[in-house]
Amino acid sequence: MMVRKGSNDWKHIDVPWLLYLNTVVLIASSMTLEVGRRRVATFMRTAGTDASTHHPARWLEATLALGLTFLTGQLIAWHQLAERGFYVATNPSSSFFYVLTAGHALHLFGGLFGLVLVLHRLRGPVPSLRKSTIDAAAYYWHFMGVLWIYLLLLLRFQL
Repeated sequence: MMVRKGSNDWKHIDVPWLLYLNTVVLIASSMTLEVGRRRVATFMRTAGTDASTHHPARWLEATLALGLTFLTGQLIAWHQLAERGFYVATNPSSSFFYVLTAGHALHLFGGLFGLVLVLHRLRGPVPSLRKSTIDAAAYYWHFMGVLWIYLLLLLRFQL
């Protein structure tokens, strides 16, 4: 991007404001996932027998909903850019924007799939969720959040 930015056909793109709101949504999803992950550990330790232990699925469902909200926000942001005349092939800066954000969105779908898998294993008649499964899903999700913040800063200051 840095090398390509020096060319004559590079046009600055103002990042849609919705991406900042999306960042808050993604941070909130990491928080709900972390609460859910900790509650899953307690739930699995007590095997769901403790009446005071609420089923942790609602926290993971909230994370799933926030992840879908983030992806919806991405679609709206792409639509906003298209309304301003920036498409994938309009110029190099818009191409970088779409490729980087679409790549992140595809990887986020992988994280959503992992959350669905965790929920499926947690909701079975006999919960068959291993700690390593939810930990892996959580680490992946948190990594995607940190990566998004990096991408947003890159897009904000380089496009």
